[in-house]
Amino acid sequence: MNAIWAQYLKLHRGQIRQFSNYPIDTQWQQLDTILRRARNTEWGKRYKFGEITNVNQWQDRLPLQDYESLKEDIFRMMRGEKDILWPGRTKYFAKSSGTTADKSKFIPITDENHEDCHVKGGWRSVAIMYENLEDPRIVEGKTMVILGSTVHDLEGYLGSIVGDVSAVILQRTPLIAQQRLFPPLEIALMSNFEEKLEIMVRTGVQEDIRMVAGSPTWALVLFKKVLEYTGKQNILEVWPNMQIFVHGAVSFIPYKAVFAEFFPDPKFAYQEIYNATEGYFGVQSDYGTEDMLLILDNSIYYEFVPMDEWDKEDPKTILLQDVELNKHYALIITTNAGLFRYQIGDTVMFTCLLPYKIKVTGRTKQFINAFGEEVMVSNTDKALQETAEQFQVQVSDYTVAPIFQSRDGKGGHEWIIEFQDADPDREAFAEALDKKLQTINSDYEAKRFCDMAMKRLVLHIAPKNTFMQWLRQKNKVSAQQKVPRLSNHRLHLEEILKIL
Repeated sequence: MNAIWAQYLKLHRGQIRQFSNYPIDTQWQQLDTILRRARNTEWGKRYKFGEITNVNQWQDRLPLQDYESLKEDIFRMMRGEKDILWPGRTKYFAKSSGTTADKSKFIPITDENHEDCHVKGGWRSVAIMYENLEDPRIVEGKTMVILGSTVHDLEGYLGSIVGDVSAVILQRTPLIAQQRLFPPLEIALMSNFEEKLEIMVRTGVQEDIRMVAGSPTWALVLFKKVLEYTGKQNILEVWPNMQIFVHGAVSFIPYKAVFAEFFPDPKFAYQEIYNATEGYFGVQSDYGTEDMLLILDNSIYYEFVPMDEWDKEDPKTILLQDVELNKHYALIITTNAGLFRYQIGDTVMFTCLLPYKIKVTGRTKQFINAFGEEVMVSNTDKALQETAEQFQVQVSDYTVAPIFQSRDGKGGHEWIIEFQDADPDREAFAEALDKKLQTINSDYEAKRFCDMAMKRLVLHIAPKNTFMQWLRQKNKVSAQQKVPRLSNHRLHLEEILKIL
């Protein structure tokens, strides 16, 4: 079985080499195929997709889109109307967690998008996994997936199936593949996430788990429950054949130390994937680095908005061949789900141009620039990780918001951090964290110089389970939900402060 599996994955590795060697040609093929397929839809006719023969025409003809510009047409698709954004009837829709807004977003998952984007991206990741692991034996056991739920026949949208993207994909997974997954479908798709975790713990300890996939935030909750239930010291004592943890959704940097305790084996592997509601964009191809290979052949066409264009009314995009290293870009996608020049809200930075590799640096609405400091999530993640290592503590979750300047005082940043076990000295940790952030972000350092523009950060240490309590209050306990790291407003922070 393992030999047959490995041979099949070899085909995917060949395709990865192909798009890595011919990135620009591959990207044009994606756009051309999408436009030809969608030319007879409402949008295709409106913007004359059939007449577009080059990228410049594409950029000139269609303005950038966001969810608000697509929302009404997506609702029409959910009511069963055909040929709107994509040919035919679309039955499945992924419900976005809405990390930068309270309202939910519903993203079409067309048949082509399911197969040629999400499923293909998954195969690409497994192919890379088998190339990196010393003796891969994943298929000989089971893979545990931590995901959300789906709802059939949502009120007002009969015939449509709505759910977290991971659940939508799993529901369409062939039965033969489902047999290698844990938990079973009826448990995996339960809507009560906390009850689902309890069942996964009780039944999962009897399984031969080889791989776990999910958000680090929720995996942390699951693993703690497993150790409490079994009385074991680490997860490898429960599942000795487990080889890898596949993670996405949030940065893994703040979680490294605690996961090293869960898996105290230097051969244990971690793989980051960039799999969002809107598409499967990237996978960590070298486990010795922290960047991801941008997947270029899975029916996604990429454009990028430089940071200095973000706030403009009509921002200019650049193409893959024009990106530069170590600059922040907002990601724009065109996909076979009917998302055309769509702003997904993520920001990325290129770390390599041959092949194209990226890091996810944050959200276009999740950075702090109240005083010109331009602090990104990647900055705070790194500063917090290094400070936590210095103090030998482990971070569970955190959020940051600005302290706005008053007539009598300076502005700054206010942090709430929840630690895993022991808490550090608050004052010493805040001082060290502030200095670390200055070494990472020169704009922050300049604003902090002699306390002239910004005062030192303010730190609150949250009691255990504070962020979980906040998620419960917001009715956001699910595999797709996550705590906003950075905000340019104080709404989330003020709500959490009331719990402290």
